[in-house]
Amino acid sequence: MTRSAMDTAQGDGRPGWLIAAPLFFLLFWSGGFVFAKLGLQHAEPLTFLALRFAIVVAAMAIAFAVFRPPLPKRASDWVHLAIVGVLMQSFYFGFTYLAFDWDVSAGTVALILALHPILVAIIAPWSAGERVGSRRWAGLILALAGTAVVIAARLEIAVPPIAGLVVTGMALAAFLAATLWEKRFGQNHHPVTSNLIQFTAGLLAILPFALVLETGRIDLNWEMGLALAYLVICNSLIATSLLLAMIRYGEVARVSALLFLVPPGAAFLAWLILDEAMPPLAWAGMALAAIGVLIATRQRPQNAP
Repeated sequence: MTRSAMDTAQGDGRPGWLIAAPLFFLLFWSGGFVFAKLGLQHAEPLTFLALRFAIVVAAMAIAFAVFRPPLPKRASDWVHLAIVGVLMQSFYFGFTYLAFDWDVSAGTVALILALHPILVAIIAPWSAGERVGSRRWAGLILALAGTAVVIAARLEIAVPPIAGLVVTGMALAAFLAATLWEKRFGQNHHPVTSNLIQFTAGLLAILPFALVLETGRIDLNWEMGLALAYLVICNSLIATSLLLAMIRYGEVARVSALLFLVPPGAAFLAWLILDEAMPPLAWAGMALAAIGVLIATRQRPQNAP
């Protein structure tokens, strides 16, 4: 199939690669939880995040010099890109890394953040003045119940600090705000341009806190190199670009339908790579939360009453 045929394969003006985008997004997004926690064994959270962003910005600057993509023409586009960058990169990842550093398990963090599509499904219609149905509220209650089961089951192994759970909730709020802002104000900019602006904004926002609050400790070894390589290439460049692109093309529902795979995927990889145990009851809680996510985000047929 030619590229032009692939680009129009969906018949509605959306690029054909969106068909596979949710799968690759989920794969790279799930691994990000584990490799971030691996890297945090060798660096402080904000320092590690600033280093990650600096590498991404350098890579994007080189790509920008090579490909010469167009820059946003309106000042408002620059502002919107920067706001999404700060919300997504500085706040979302910053709070997530703090939760990892404060000993919240990768599976628990992933599960709490997986409540994102339910909140989008509830807040987006509500903000537009539409009625939010009982199905979505029921899904939210089931997902919250499943999350509580996972956290309670983890108490048998380690008690997650309240502060860690709080900053995880703050990461969820930042993720939600970035999604709604991108959906409301996002434009279809060149990915190199948008990544360069957003990660630069994220770096500038996080760097002062890293310099003031931390010592700058970084252990240079193969685990640190592996974690950085994965997070820069797979998580920052590929997964984040796919997420924002899917939001702009109205593919949030497809991401939501598969997002329930992220917590078990992250928990399995954490067990495999970090030896992070997950009790059997916690897997049941993840299943309950997954059912809640599916109920809340399931799309009704267009001809349904």
